[in-house]
Amino acid sequence: MNPSAPLPRRGTRALCAAALLAPLGALAADLTLSVVDGPATEATLYVALFDSAEGYTGNKALAAQTVPLRAGAARLAFPGLAPGRYALRVFADENGNGKLDTNPMGMPTERYGFSNDAKGNRAAPGFDAAAFSVNADLKTVIHLR
Repeated sequence: MNPSAPLPRRGTRALCAAALLAPLGALAADLTLSVVDGPATEATLYVALFDSAEGYTGNKALAAQTVPLRAGAARLAFPGLAPGRYALRVFADENGNGKLDTNPMGMPTERYGFSNDAKGNRAAPGFDAAAFSVNADLKTVIHLR
């Protein structure tokens, strides 16, 4: 920086800051999710989007949606996501009680799924197994099991 150059006025600084931050909005991406292999009967699909391993483990979703599952399928979107890593958890509430039912051993009795169609070993898969990167608009599919 030239020490003899005049300092920019406040209005100029604000304009420069606005110009630098404006492209950040342009980086937002839309995630479109298709869920398939659900029950043939009508059910409610619960979808949770996580943006960190901590949120995923602590069940603190960045965003969540419920949509009707019809003929075993549904489509939904999460618009305006910042670039980063995300993971999805979904389940089909087939009996309308608002929760994923399990048997006495803790195994789900309703259909569920994770992004990347990740599978766990006697438990839900970890964040890294389900995580995917969003850098631009993205379409993904989850198969319920």
